[in-house]
Amino acid sequence: MTTKRALVLAGGGVAGIAWETGILRGIADVSPATAHALRESDVLVGTSAGSTVAAQLISGLHLDALFERQTEASSAELNPNVGVEEIAELFLTAMTQPGSKAEKLQRIGGVALSTQTVSEGVRRQVIEHRLPEHDWPQRILRISAIDTATGELVTLDRDSGVNLVDAVAASCAVPGVWPPVTIDGRRYMDGGVGSTVNLELAADCDVVVALVPQGRNSPSPFGTGAIEEVDNFAGSAFGVFADDGSLEAFGRNPLDPACRAPSALAGRDQGRRVASEVAEFLGR
Repeated sequence: MTTKRALVLAGGGVAGIAWETGILRGIADVSPATAHALRESDVLVGTSAGSTVAAQLISGLHLDALFERQTEASSAELNPNVGVEEIAELFLTAMTQPGSKAEKLQRIGGVALSTQTVSEGVRRQVIEHRLPEHDWPQRILRISAIDTATGELVTLDRDSGVNLVDAVAASCAVPGVWPPVTIDGRRYMDGGVGSTVNLELAADCDVVVALVPQGRNSPSPFGTGAIEEVDNFAGSAFGVFADDGSLEAFGRNPLDPACRAPSALAGRDQGRRVASEVAEFLGR
């Protein structure tokens, strides 16, 4: 029987992009074969920051080059000048009112639509610069986003008729920070609002490795968070969560471009330490 493997890349701001890239680079330092196996997984799933990393991995760039992009002093990233505390306040009313998860996500979608941000065009240029390739790969790449009107989690892939840049921009559209992305007349926001990992997008896989740029016990507005999703996955799942050193590197605001280099370096260090565990998991 053939085993279907997925690499799931979770959300976590620009710090998460850098950290996940660093994790893979660190694993490659210790076990190049393991890093290659992760990159060549049958399915890549990306949410928010993870959608950027997933789309970068399908390009022809070597991990060295992808890592260097995160440690360069200059970048095309914008500083939103909004921190996680301010975002939490925006969500508070939406989350504390009664209703289903979908209804709460609809209210958050209302926040996303009503908050003044940079234009969609300006934000799209940032995403374009992030991605070495702007076309969907032949391989399976699934990107999560949320419909602001319905609160529904949607899967964007090469068969959805959506441009790859727009799919990544939608998945990275943090409510209250970046503009929702318009696709065929509908508006989409960050796929990580309901779940940072969205393991349901890998439900058809037998084995999953998830890179999650947050602590194992990080709170979630819905359930107990990513650790519960990983532990309850129907197949075999291995979660790499940010350790204390990585969390410190993220700083107080994982959306601030200044955290990119420290997060990438911390991720690389952690990747070296977890490489043998990941190799053992994939080899069993």
